[in-house]
Amino acid sequence: MLKRNDGPPQFDLFAARADVLGAEFDGNGTNFALFSEHATRIELCLFDPSGLTELHRLDLPAMEGGIWFGYLPGVGPGQVYGYRVHGPYAPEEGHRFNPNKLLLDPYARQIKGEIAWNDALFGYVIGEDDTSFDTRDSAPFMPKAVVADTDFDWDADNALRTRWQDSFIYEAHVKGLTKLHPDVPEHYRGTFAGLADEAIVSHLKALGVSAIELMPVHAFVNDRHLVEKGLTNYWGYSTLAFFAPHAPYLHSGQIRELKQAIRKFHAAGIEVILDVVFNHTAEGSELGPTLSFRGIDNACYYLLSEENRRHSFDTTGTGNTLNVAHPMVMRLVLDSLRYWVQAMHVDGFRFDLASTLGREAQGFERDGAFFTALRQDPVLSSVKLIAEPWDVGEGGYQVGGYRWPFREWNDKFRDNTRAFWRKDPGLLPEISQRLVGSPLQFNHSHRPATSSVNFVAAHDGFTLWDTVSYLEKRNEANGENGQDGHDHNLSDHMGVEGETDDPEVVGARIRRVRAMLATVLLSQGIPMILAGDELGNSQSGNNNAYCQNNELSWIDWSKARPELQKAVAALSAFRAEVSISKARFTVAETDEPEIQPTAEWLHPRGRQMTEQDWQDGSLRCMGLNICAGEKESVLIVLNAGDDCRFVLPKGQWELRIDTASDDVACRKKVARQIDVSWQSVLALKLLDTR
Repeated sequence: MLKRNDGPPQFDLFAARADVLGAEFDGNGTNFALFSEHATRIELCLFDPSGLTELHRLDLPAMEGGIWFGYLPGVGPGQVYGYRVHGPYAPEEGHRFNPNKLLLDPYARQIKGEIAWNDALFGYVIGEDDTSFDTRDSAPFMPKAVVADTDFDWDADNALRTRWQDSFIYEAHVKGLTKLHPDVPEHYRGTFAGLADEAIVSHLKALGVSAIELMPVHAFVNDRHLVEKGLTNYWGYSTLAFFAPHAPYLHSGQIRELKQAIRKFHAAGIEVILDVVFNHTAEGSELGPTLSFRGIDNACYYLLSEENRRHSFDTTGTGNTLNVAHPMVMRLVLDSLRYWVQAMHVDGFRFDLASTLGREAQGFERDGAFFTALRQDPVLSSVKLIAEPWDVGEGGYQVGGYRWPFREWNDKFRDNTRAFWRKDPGLLPEISQRLVGSPLQFNHSHRPATSSVNFVAAHDGFTLWDTVSYLEKRNEANGENGQDGHDHNLSDHMGVEGETDDPEVVGARIRRVRAMLATVLLSQGIPMILAGDELGNSQSGNNNAYCQNNELSWIDWSKARPELQKAVAALSAFRAEVSISKARFTVAETDEPEIQPTAEWLHPRGRQMTEQDWQDGSLRCMGLNICAGEKESVLIVLNAGDDCRFVLPKGQWELRIDTASDDVACRKKVARQIDVSWQSVLALKLLDTR
């Protein structure tokens, strides 16, 4: 690491390489390489360990194919650096080079410092239009890249590769999950060290979770408009760097802390999936700051308007769209994904607004270049790939539109499940399809029955407890007069708006939540729950808590409802025992009962459902008998209505799940018929066929 009194280091031209981007330490020195097709000159700026004092500016001495590079002997881990990129400032042509702005390396693997919002961070003069040119130095206000120490003993850690049909995903926020947990050491709360604490790991194991899906952990920005309102970008969907962990999540300040967390989860049999945001970056529209990509090569890294390249082309609702159609931008994304798999040992990815990544000249293309690259990549094609199958652009809603090996978030499952248990009429046909993996959406193109990721609540929207506690969103704390967040909540406060001590209302809420959790965990596909839903966690009716880095969003473990936690554990254990989820969709009849399950839909009177039954808007109870082999049958009964009696198929059955009971797990032999309580789910296992 260079010191203040050291003379300027000299590049070794013989050792320099253009084939590895970023800052790569080889044991003797560091190779620096940055892509910019339209730059005319690039300066590497070296800083002291604090990142406050710039020590040297060195022109990268070589360029090949738009990659500028140089090798510095004796420079190694811990060295703080940034770039200044020279080139045309011609906004009408899409170029916004401004060497007065210090830029973050897109391949930075570790970051020091955070943004201190100042007008100097913008390439144009604030108060004038975006064609003006700002000459102030942004370095004092910018985070800097750090040459990373990649040495780590993984201790024979390997990818778990849990089968999709055995998967159960838990969506969580690093800080929100740990900040208020009483058994996590206080100094570790809100960090990766706290995330991997035994208190968290043992909780997930008790639930039967197979994978934790982390909301964005890539380095992200607290947007200026939020900071000025006293808020923060809590969720993290505003990525600044695709290789570096978010620095505030590192208690130690070292990336090895995240590696240690992943290793601990793997040792417990839990996969780690990252929610990644490659559809846009934190720089926003052409009116946003110049932090990295915009100043390195705006015309390459971003999609620009065909009518006027001065303006960004936005399909994400965030101001800009990453141009993954450009080969070097696609390489950036693929290099990032491979880095997280190979160097950090993550097990998969959930792609935010994935439809944007499939946009070609003619709109969304399921066989677009990015998706094709993923499918053929020897590293990435073998990990878990999950799409959020929509964006805000025209034709962006693509649920069911992706190819294998992608799985997809299924909002139809969410909406139909909420509405069914709210007792909306005429939903038996819809909920029946959700139980068997939504075949209309996913049973095509050789896709398996595990293509649907089934959930009833996620980070975006009401928590599960709030869906039974509020009719209307309560978003005033977000500073937008309650206008933000969607209104399609499909919620029901069960008689009282918000919190209540009324035992009847609380009891009814618990019963409905258990029924909805059972619907998620007893359906074909991949179950996913939101962290805290197993505890009855509330956000006080805020359905867009993206900017609430406080007790509103953090899980309050002191108010945990153990009856919900026990229900999830019982449901996941039963799901695993009887192998609810299959790789192949259910059919009415089959010649291969051992590998192709059959489904039989039953009316409460014991007969098969008729067309008239399906159209009966007042009917709110039905059964699904899934047969996997001659003597292996599981009967699932959903009753969104009042108490009723259900006639069972022939044979001796054992009641294993009853969500109306305090103890959801049970073992009770029954035959001929069974009483089904209001707002409840039963699961029975066939003992014999006599």
